[in-house]
Amino acid sequence: MIHTEITIQKTSNEAIIKFEADRFLTEHNSYEFNNIDEASNSPLAQQLFYLPFVKKVYIASNFIAIERFSIVEWKDVEKEVADQIKKYLNSDALVIKEEISKPKTAVTVYAESTPNPSVIKYVCNKNLVGKICEFSSIDEAENSPLAVELFKLPFVKNIFMDKNYISITKYEIAEWDDINNQLRDFIRTYIEDGKQVLSKPITQQVKIEEEKTEAKFEALDDISKNIVNILEEYVKPAVASDGGNIEFKSYNSETKKVEVLLQGACSGCPSSTFTLKNGIENMLKEMLNDQDVSVHAINN
Repeated sequence: MIHTEITIQKTSNEAIIKFEADRFLTEHNSYEFNNIDEASNSPLAQQLFYLPFVKKVYIASNFIAIERFSIVEWKDVEKEVADQIKKYLNSDALVIKEEISKPKTAVTVYAESTPNPSVIKYVCNKNLVGKICEFSSIDEAENSPLAVELFKLPFVKNIFMDKNYISITKYEIAEWDDINNQLRDFIRTYIEDGKQVLSKPITQQVKIEEEKTEAKFEALDDISKNIVNILEEYVKPAVASDGGNIEFKSYNSETKKVEVLLQGACSGCPSSTFTLKNGIENMLKEMLNDQDVSVHAINN
């Protein structure tokens, strides 16, 4: 049995509240019900309409939004409703009878070359993940159904995901001319079919990642915070455009050494370690006004 947690989220409309689940509830489709008769294909929505203050029910990929009548205030009933939804979901009861055939959302995927000849970046016209993910093996990819499927292709060595793109590192045995179209079509079809990229919803990933990042940042010393801000503003956008990522790892105030982690297309690139190290090093020396600063780049 899957244990589901519910988080209450306010909306810009005071009459509507979202009850967000930590798993997917539908096959990426959205539904709106105005009364109990319209909700004939959703036992959960029908149950909610028995509450006298429920005016409308919306069910989307990972949340249920409810619009109330003015006879109550949400602050008086929201916890009770959240508990009822949580109890229903944890009973493994049916949320909605989805249609067998749904029109596919138009998805486009195009390939971009990167400075690393072993890596190609596949860019999609929709968001795929809410946090950076990198996998070096099928075992590491257990929380990404898409990555698991990609690793079943014999030429896939490493997978890096961020926002709306996937950077794939190939083994040397394969040539891009032979596998590029296959990879692009595979990713496009997978996403068009509405299959999961990650096993947790994007909104939850973003929230967790932001909380972790903020906590780590607040624990840093002032110089380290300054370095992180410089990397975020001046370096990361350029690195991301090449299908990679750079992360601050540490700063030693005695040796003045900065360690950064290279991911995605930057990792293992013949030129990126030298280029990034020297480019970042010169930038930090100037912006920190400290000529003793050095940068050590780590390949993930």
